[in-house]
Amino acid sequence: MSGVDTSPPVPEPVADPGPGRRLVAIGWAATAMSVVMYLSYLDQIARNLHGQKGSWVQPLAAMIACILWGSYGLFRRRIDWPLVLANAPGIVLGGLAAATALR
Repeated sequence: MSGVDTSPPVPEPVADPGPGRRLVAIGWAATAMSVVMYLSYLDQIARNLHGQKGSWVQPLAAMIACILWGSYGLFRRRIDWPLVLANAPGIVLGGLAAATALR
C-alpha cells in the first residue's frame, strides 16, 4: 500500500440554515401575522365610534395578555424582539377597542 487515499471525494454538504435561523424566520412570520390580527381591531374601533358598539371584554383581555407577553419578551436576558413587537399593537389597539366600546 502506498498510503494514498484513492476513495472518491465526498461532496461538500449544502449549507443548512440550521434550526436557529429557521426559528428566527418563524418568529418574524408569527410577528407579522400577530400585527395583522391586531389591525383587525381598527374595524371594531371605527364601528364603536359610529354607534355600533362591540364588546369590550375580548379586546381588554387581549390587551392584558399582550402586556404580559410583551413584558415577558422585554425582561428576558436577551430581549425577544419578535415577541415584543408582535404584542405592541395588541396593547394599543386592544385598549382603544375596549375604550371605544365603553364610550
